[in-house]
Amino acid sequence: MPKGYVIARVDVTNPEAYAQYAAAAGEAIKKHGGKALARGGRHEALEGQARGRNVVLEFDSFEAARGYYFSADYQAAKAKREGAAVTEFVLVEGV
Repeated sequence: MPKGYVIARVDVTNPEAYAQYAAAAGEAIKKHGGKALARGGRHEALEGQARGRNVVLEFDSFEAARGYYFSADYQAAKAKREGAAVTEFVLVEGV
């Protein structure tokens, strides 16, 4: 079965509030069987506009990744991010 990936591109605007979000999101990721493949770190824009932070999360399936994102656990974490970042999130099925 193909893996599922949640990919986020983020510009943090309030580091303190974002840190609270990141801690809560980390707990939700673990609880839903996710694994961080990239979380911040070095990056280079090859085409288009880059964001300051990039995150790639791996789950056992597309459905598991979707379940994580829409879970009460993650939605509670997401509420902590309000006003703390400009984000783009996509859900991708792997090969």
